[in-house]
Amino acid sequence: MSQTLNSLRFRITKRFGAKTVLDDFALEVRGRQFVTLLGPSGCGKSTALNIVAGLIPASEGELWIDGARMDQLPAEQRGFGMVFQNYALFPHMTVFGNIAFGLEIQRRPAAELEQRVRAMLALVQLPELGDRYPSQLSGGQQQRVAIARALVLEPRLLLLDEPLSNLDAKLRIEMRAEIKRIHASLGLTCIYVTHDQTEALSLSDWIVVMRDGIVMQAGPPSEIYNHPKNVFVADFMPTARSKARAARGASAAARMTRSRPARPRRRRSGQRTCRSALRQASTSSAERSRSSSISDARTRACCGSRINPRCGCIHRRASRRARRWR
Repeated sequence: MSQTLNSLRFRITKRFGAKTVLDDFALEVRGRQFVTLLGPSGCGKSTALNIVAGLIPASEGELWIDGARMDQLPAEQRGFGMVFQNYALFPHMTVFGNIAFGLEIQRRPAAELEQRVRAMLALVQLPELGDRYPSQLSGGQQQRVAIARALVLEPRLLLLDEPLSNLDAKLRIEMRAEIKRIHASLGLTCIYVTHDQTEALSLSDWIVVMRDGIVMQAGPPSEIYNHPKNVFVADFMPTARSKARAARGASAAARMTRSRPARPRRRRSGQRTCRSALRQASTSSAERSRSSSISDARTRACCGSRINPRCGCIHRRASRRARRWR
């Protein structure tokens, strides 16, 4: 990229009426770093991104880039690129026209415009789709066009506001790898907004966990994952929570293994099975031959209410068929 950024720092406060959305929110970003603002919906991360982009003003605070104050400049003079959550493509323009729009506003020569747009199409792996319209593209392809439109202006800072939230799970994984590849190949400085913890852990060099406009913890992904500083961060990261639950489950299983073995069930005094009682009571060969059918009949009649006077088994009810054997 022709423009580079060495450092970005800001400290801002934003209020909407009586509600404070960002409360003395401070951040410093180094050049070529991928920083993610992570937090639940409504925590102020998109508001912070829009203030950095110049789309909305801050109530208080300053924004500095490479020693120059930028918060008083309009958005078009800051030299930033932005990718929106809903793509924001022009439906009446082709893919080529959408990517070339910013260059046309800058009145670039036609040869330079053609060359840079073709280079961006190749970068996002859509070299054959320049003549299509946004309605003819998939969600992932539309997002790639939005990224190419932001990159063709060679921004010194790329801002991405939840760019993958409208895609399905498979496309999110593919686009996550695509964003990581583009960041590494171009050496971009990026600020990425998401509420997805997996995206933040897989993409970022630095993660800022936010809650109600306040920074709860900032650090590399490994530190956020392994060493949360407070209960909110520990509970917000689902992988860490799952890890803790798995550890508790293993501990509980170990305690159950070490516990005393279960004792065998005791029989009530005087209680015997029908088959055993008949085998002991039968003395003649005729009785032995029919003991099986007799015991089956008695077993079907057994249900546990009173003691059978002949075999000692517990019965709830004796059917007419069973009474013949008493």
